[in-house]
Amino acid sequence: MTLDQTGDAEAGFRPHPQQTLPRAGRPSPPRGPVLPTEKPGRGAPAPADTRFAKAPALKDRYVTPRNEDIVEKLQAFAQARGHTMLELAFSWLAARPQVSSVIAGATRVEQVEQNVKAIGWSLSADEIAEIDQITKR
Repeated sequence: MTLDQTGDAEAGFRPHPQQTLPRAGRPSPPRGPVLPTEKPGRGAPAPADTRFAKAPALKDRYVTPRNEDIVEKLQAFAQARGHTMLELAFSWLAARPQVSSVIAGATRVEQVEQNVKAIGWSLSADEIAEIDQITKR
């Protein structure tokens, strides 16, 4: 977000010219909701400790055949480059000019370690274009 050119607090903030930010000022993942990344495949029940298991309405809303297709293509994209989906998500967010930092929650030490490692992949312009093609509506 950038402060309105007038500097007038009443005018408020305006979106960065390259993206309109969704609720709570958070950038959205590539053109859609957050979907499971390293989880069991299609049709498998959500693991008990996940949001989708605890709130089945979320799973019903976001786990669609189209979204599962996108996740599978993104998984193949990341794996072909020797990376995980977490690394892809972090690197995609970090590549966005309107994102000043990537913040991720962690409940276990290994998650913190994975998060630190994930930021190490810098996507090329060609890779970003390929991701945009995969996630295109």
